[in-house]
Amino acid sequence: MDTTSCFHGDADFCPECGSVLPLPGLEDKVTCQRCAFAIDVREFEVHVIKSSVVFNSLESSSAAMETEEEVEKGPVIDRKCSRCGHEGMVYHTRQMRSADEGQTVFYTCTHCRYQEKEDS
Repeated sequence: MDTTSCFHGDADFCPECGSVLPLPGLEDKVTCQRCAFAIDVREFEVHVIKSSVVFNSLESSSAAMETEEEVEKGPVIDRKCSRCGHEGMVYHTRQMRSADEGQTVFYTCTHCRYQEKEDS
């Protein structure tokens, strides 16, 4: 196993083949699983990882800006509302589950704005 490389790059990637390196463990070396290049685990001590999560305010979200007129936009189908009994609901679809499963269909009553969902 070679411990020197002529390339320098991000510490998360193997400098020889470019593969993502495994996280440092209890061993003295971090070894690339693809090409067996080894790096001393002490080289990772100087790296600091910082992360942050920024939440958008509710006022700026698209859901807060949605008006009553926008709720009624979209294709209308002949479906009876289970709350008010009105015939006619607007629908839209989303892929909420894994790709090999069907879409989820969301229905909104054009009369009382009641919302239903159906997994297809």
